[in-house]
Amino acid sequence: MRMTELYPFRLLSRSPGRLLAGLMLPPVLMLAAIPTSLFAAENEGPSTQSVALTEEALAAEAAAEAAMAESGSGRTLEDFFISAMEYSPRIQIAEARRDIGTARKRQATGQLLPQVSASANVSENRQESLNRVRQYRGERYALQLRQVLFDWQAFARRRSTSMEEEQYEAEYFAELSALLTEVAELYFEVLQAEDALRSIDSELEATQTQLQQIERMHGLQMVQITDLYDAQARLAAVEAERLNLATEATLAREALRSVSGLGVGDLYTLGDDAQLPQVDGSLGVWVARAREENHMILAREYAVKAAERRVSERRGAYMPRVSLVAQQQQSNLGFDNELLNGRTDTGYLAIDVTIPLFAGGSSRAAVSEALSQESIARNELRQLHLDVSERTRLAYLRLQSTEQQIAAAEKLLEARRIASRARQRGFELGTVTSVDVLDAVRDEFLAERDLQAIRYEHIKMGLYLRRDSGTLTADDLVDISVSLEAPDED
Repeated sequence: MRMTELYPFRLLSRSPGRLLAGLMLPPVLMLAAIPTSLFAAENEGPSTQSVALTEEALAAEAAAEAAMAESGSGRTLEDFFISAMEYSPRIQIAEARRDIGTARKRQATGQLLPQVSASANVSENRQESLNRVRQYRGERYALQLRQVLFDWQAFARRRSTSMEEEQYEAEYFAELSALLTEVAELYFEVLQAEDALRSIDSELEATQTQLQQIERMHGLQMVQITDLYDAQARLAAVEAERLNLATEATLAREALRSVSGLGVGDLYTLGDDAQLPQVDGSLGVWVARAREENHMILAREYAVKAAERRVSERRGAYMPRVSLVAQQQQSNLGFDNELLNGRTDTGYLAIDVTIPLFAGGSSRAAVSEALSQESIARNELRQLHLDVSERTRLAYLRLQSTEQQIAAAEKLLEARRIASRARQRGFELGTVTSVDVLDAVRDEFLAERDLQAIRYEHIKMGLYLRRDSGTLTADDLVDISVSLEAPDED
């Protein structure tokens, strides 16, 4: 299965349909569903049940890790991203928040639909009147339908929850984009660390060869003892550097495993002749695109709209509420029981109008709070615009810089290789010292590792630029994956 089938996100206007979520229980029903034993144990510390739940959670986590370990290891960039989508708690949280937004919208919509309720009352009655005692059973049954005709608060709440639903969905796609970037970044950090390790191995081999040559020449008394000491010290320095790079490679692999939950196998590598992804467009184009399509900016814009609707909702507390009420009732309670047939059937259709007059200042305070929340949302959006624009500019400028640095680093590496071969030949002819040769070997492999680092930096800057502009998709990841080479099979 291709990753594009699992990660089809772009702008919200082109996003797939949302997942449906069940309606949330009203607070009263939620409280009623809580066992009374939990309230009794509130002040008695952790209960046995909570400890059991914790143990079950730990056992489930251990089982998940064991299952992940048995599932093997990943090799391609797609392997790790697909695994990370199922493994990352952040994605699960973002998806749950999106479902909450859908559920809240359905709740608000449900308040505008007809509300049907039924009631029943059964009682034993004793009546004394004029030294006469009567006992009878009374019953009352009623069926009522209520339809909102005008309720500004309910209307505004429906619009507010609609904006919240869009906000949570935009945040979900932003989290997916961030996960894609993080997995790709960690993947290339592993490749960079392993390339550096291979480079240091080559340097170590070249230094060992040079040391052996100096040892033979020292045995023939063709070089001084100081040359031998210099070569031994240089070999020790390279071995120490190799240990550092090996540790970095191990840590990079562990970081990739941690974010994806998948073991790291023999990864596809970035060959020397691989075509690096190119980015078209000017700086202004990318900044404008980021301000319009960045998923977090879209989420904040929806948050501002939701805050505006909440202000309108709070102001609706000053407005009348109008409902249509239709009820059918059957009763033989009280006076009804005195009738000949002992029962009355009553039906009525009414318009219920409620006009708020005074609420102790709570409505004014609620409006003030909503206005402050709206101000916060607007300033958060403004700050996010500034941050995203700055990140986009930096990523674009660094991307343009790495393109020039790659060309310069390639020329430098070629020059260092020529200089290293020339000094080796000069050492054989006795025109340069062993220290000059060792310096040339060191400079050659340092230039090689610098070139590798710049190439990976170029790829990561491209990912950052697309992420901040809201245009990063699985297709971009696939394009990068195509340029990678399968590892050599032993």
